[in-house]
Amino acid sequence: MGLNISFAQTIPLPEHPRPDFQRSLWMNLNGTWSFEFDSLDIGLSNRWYQAGNSFSKKIVVPFPWGSELSGVKDEADIAWYQRSLKVPSGWKGKKVYINIGASDWETTLWLDGQVVGKHEGGYMPFAFDLTSLVQYDHDQILTIRVDDKRRSFTLYGKQGYGNARGLWQTAYLEARGNTFIEHIYCTPDINKNQVDINIQLNEYVHAEHALSILLHKPNGDTLVKTIMNKGMNKTSVQIPISNARLWNLEDPYLYFLQAVAEDDTVTTYFGMRTIGVANLPGTAIPYVTLNNNPIYLQLTLDQSYHPQGFYTFPSDAFMRQEIERSKSIGLNGIRTHIKADIPRKLYWADKLGLLVMSDLPNSWGDPDELMKRESETTMKELINRDYNHPSIFSWVVFNETWGLITHWKDQDKSMSAYLPSTQNWVASMYYMVKSIDQTRLVDDNSICCGRGHTETDLYSWHEYLPGWAWTEYLTHLTAKNYPGSPYHFEPPFVQGNQPNINAECGNVWGYDGSTGDVDWSFDYHRMMNSFRMFPKMAGWLYTEHHDVINEWNGYWRFDRTNKYTGLEEIVPGMSLKDLHSNIYLSTGNEIVRNVKGGDAIEVPLYLSNYTSIPITQNKLIVSYTLDLTDATGMTSTITKDQITIAAQPWDQKDLLPLKLNIPDIKGLAVLKLYLKSIEGDTLHHNFVHFEIASDHHRSGVQLISVAPANFNRQQWDLKQWAVLDGLKENGAGKGYFEYQLPMNKSLNLQKMKSAYIVMELSAKQLFDKDKSGAFNRNQDYMLGSKVSPSSNPNAYPMTDETKFPSMISIFVNGKKAMVTTLPDDPADHRGILSWNSQQKDKKLREAGSYGYLVKVPIAKSVLTSSGNQGFLDLKIQSDNGGGLAIYGAQFGRYPVDVNLVIE
Repeated sequence: MGLNISFAQTIPLPEHPRPDFQRSLWMNLNGTWSFEFDSLDIGLSNRWYQAGNSFSKKIVVPFPWGSELSGVKDEADIAWYQRSLKVPSGWKGKKVYINIGASDWETTLWLDGQVVGKHEGGYMPFAFDLTSLVQYDHDQILTIRVDDKRRSFTLYGKQGYGNARGLWQTAYLEARGNTFIEHIYCTPDINKNQVDINIQLNEYVHAEHALSILLHKPNGDTLVKTIMNKGMNKTSVQIPISNARLWNLEDPYLYFLQAVAEDDTVTTYFGMRTIGVANLPGTAIPYVTLNNNPIYLQLTLDQSYHPQGFYTFPSDAFMRQEIERSKSIGLNGIRTHIKADIPRKLYWADKLGLLVMSDLPNSWGDPDELMKRESETTMKELINRDYNHPSIFSWVVFNETWGLITHWKDQDKSMSAYLPSTQNWVASMYYMVKSIDQTRLVDDNSICCGRGHTETDLYSWHEYLPGWAWTEYLTHLTAKNYPGSPYHFEPPFVQGNQPNINAECGNVWGYDGSTGDVDWSFDYHRMMNSFRMFPKMAGWLYTEHHDVINEWNGYWRFDRTNKYTGLEEIVPGMSLKDLHSNIYLSTGNEIVRNVKGGDAIEVPLYLSNYTSIPITQNKLIVSYTLDLTDATGMTSTITKDQITIAAQPWDQKDLLPLKLNIPDIKGLAVLKLYLKSIEGDTLHHNFVHFEIASDHHRSGVQLISVAPANFNRQQWDLKQWAVLDGLKENGAGKGYFEYQLPMNKSLNLQKMKSAYIVMELSAKQLFDKDKSGAFNRNQDYMLGSKVSPSSNPNAYPMTDETKFPSMISIFVNGKKAMVTTLPDDPADHRGILSWNSQQKDKKLREAGSYGYLVKVPIAKSVLTSSGNQGFLDLKIQSDNGGGLAIYGAQFGRYPVDVNLVIE
């Protein structure tokens, strides 16, 4: 055991952790520290803090112990940290403080064996004065003990996704002035063209004489000078901001300033913006506003975890990329869920222009006095820390009533309830937050599961549904949405004039036992189409930004690699941003319809415009194309046309339905929609599919079909099984399916131009849910269960960057006719027929899975010999163990069985 720390080491997260509150003289303490677990809790009695004690392990600060990036496994609830530090002599005359961004939970510090201080709490920064113990330009030993024993009253959140144990934010030394600034609160007022600055000294310090407070621009120009009178510790001043450059999502401009109080200088920033509530123009419907303009909230739930760093991200660049990811798909905000996020990540939201809902983490015990004190204290500290971040538009005090349920015994019977006394306390928390911060909205309890609001600025609610259920649900919900309504409120509280926003949505918990890893894009598309038809809905929040341990419905994987929706292959030029477009053309909840060949149908159209941008000539163009893929696998354009529609800024209205004639040909048609300006710029893409039932095929074609289930032989070394009574056949490992396509001697081949076998095939991975005896159907998927993403019975992992190829050989009448590789076993929006065949029973059966169109040329001589023997023998074999799936005409991407096509 020994202490061997090099101060010159390369350190993680070297940037100043608080761009919103920064002094120039500081020293980052991140990096390798000595470390020791104290499972027996003997460190205090054995005085591990004294000089001469040393620790046997190494840990990388600021990553929580147990995380991969920390370098140590989680072995105990108590641990000790140790490192050397040297305060430069140039700091003499200043106060030397140690700052810790966050440490979970009880943290005690010693310098050279002398106790410095103790802090309780897991999320907020704290600091201790080292000045009296500092020996300048000499190595000194800093020792830290962290006790993270589980306490029922502490604010814990969803740490099952990766615990925040010990130091999990940057530790640093800082030189402060002797009369130093504790807080700077910047309150912009765009209506008065000014920013109100409130400066507060340390609460234990009062000015010994009148202090001059100077506020500078970063270039040194003085903005204003104010006086703090003797005996005071706070002052305020108003700074005019003429021709203010407003902070918004397109131009997130930040004003930086320096506050100088004698020998203490702090740099901070603010954005000139205001958050409020106003009616959508032309309506009586309240919306959240940014700079007095309604904004349609399109947010995602950000669990804000990292697979190797847990609560802590590996780099500042990664935190920036997190914000860029959300903006790249057209979202305008995130909800940092049950975690007080790292200030540098909030800085990037400020810098790049992304709104943030900020949650108070929850406890998992009863709402006793200890829990209430912890919640109140942390909420105040959270506002103090993050007040200047313009990106934060809302505080969320509680989530789904977690930590608010009281439990007791009644004659040995377990009882629990959300008590009226607790509800009143929740209302008091709302008022406490509003008393501290009038610049933002406050959500008392982001509700779910039959429990309601008390006092709140937002009428928020959670719901997880299959895609097909959203329109009915929103019809029911919005009918009960009006001032005075008791719906979603705890009596005697009732709804006021709050914006109605969904605060969590998606399909992950909308299916029995959750979806597992599955294509989320199909249900998401239906949900977006539904939301945009209900202007009473002022926004939504999708679960979630990235996968976590037990929820695999993120836009990105847990490691932030990409998932693929396939939207651009359905409609050229389309992307996920189209489903988040401010101008949106909805075709209703049904995005694939079963129709009959020859039908004349109507497609509903709804225009949803959430911009004030003038529209040239008050007109837009809807250009559309109807393409048909038939049973031969060939795609052709059936209809191409356009219509002109009247349109205004903020329009939310039904349009005349689009009338279409469906061709009398069996297949799958897609209506591709392009919403354009008069100038021809495409503003939005959308589409709807039609599965066409018909007895007719394309003219000039003879078709001989065999359904996937009608194989003659099969052999697989791992497993063989069918989906939905044979709409799809699966073989895992090495093996084959063999079919006999019926032929007869009377087949007319005189006019034959070409012949081929066409089929839809993919690789077939043996997922955990399909392994015999491998799946525990009592598995609890909540609260961070560490299970395989494919073990859920609903799962079919969505297409991503990891491929599972299968090399196959195809034999016709015993001769090898083709060797090819099926690139993957994919599932995404392109598996339209697989989605359309799902039953409405809240269970999924390989939803979204699809294959690749494979064509095998067949010579006339082969057809002749096949006619003589009465069948054509087709064997499809997986050679490398990648398996094989064969899709039928009602499953997958293409409306084909195993088809022999004779042109």
